[in-house]
Amino acid sequence: MRWTRSCSSRGWKIACAAGDAAVGHTQNNHCPRQKANPHAPPGDWEAGERGMACLPGREAEFRAGIVEAIAYAQALQAPRIHVMAGLVPPSQARETLHATYVDNLRVAARLAAPHGLQVLIEPINARDMPGYFLNRQDEAHALVNAIGVPNVQVQMDLSHCQIVEGDLATKIRQYVPTGRVGHVQIAGVPARHEPDTGEVNYPYLFQLLDDLGYAGWIGCEYRPARGAVAGGTSDGLGWLPRERSQRAPS
Repeated sequence: MRWTRSCSSRGWKIACAAGDAAVGHTQNNHCPRQKANPHAPPGDWEAGERGMACLPGREAEFRAGIVEAIAYAQALQAPRIHVMAGLVPPSQARETLHATYVDNLRVAARLAAPHGLQVLIEPINARDMPGYFLNRQDEAHALVNAIGVPNVQVQMDLSHCQIVEGDLATKIRQYVPTGRVGHVQIAGVPARHEPDTGEVNYPYLFQLLDDLGYAGWIGCEYRPARGAVAGGTSDGLGWLPRERSQRAPS
């Protein structure tokens, strides 16, 4: 989730006050929460770019962005970085994009490995991000297998997965036991609001993740239903204490 109306220092204080599950848990001098997944630079976002990893001719810019992302991850004591694939250019062969993507991810993994960092790739649905190169879980896991290094993993966003593929419980059972799911994200479907809204039964999926031994973080990446109203993000956290109370050990 995002405290969009808070500046960075105040925003982290608000996030810390909201509870461990809001942003993760770690130990540091200021806020006992882990800053989980800084993004590598996605290119010119305002111009519509959504990553560079699959784009031929942008390799030097991509590499420089990974170096920058690693510096941010170290400063934030974050264990992983998210690398966006990019949009498919017109008249570009998908085979060429795939080869560029694999090569760039190997470069990112090699640069990140000495710092103990994971590199995450995330399938994103084409409704929210038309033209995005990577949409499906099976495609992402095939890429991870092709790259063949342990610090490239999949960020499994269950909202995107529901929109593209559905059958979430089966997908979780298929992929989580492989050890290649480095991070899980949630949001309500279809509107990407709080996770207690919409069509997905997240308490059931949380229990399934526990049963499968998933030990990573579950990140909340959604647009608060109250939008830009002051306090809207914090007010929308009513689902969190309910979930905690349901899952508290007896």
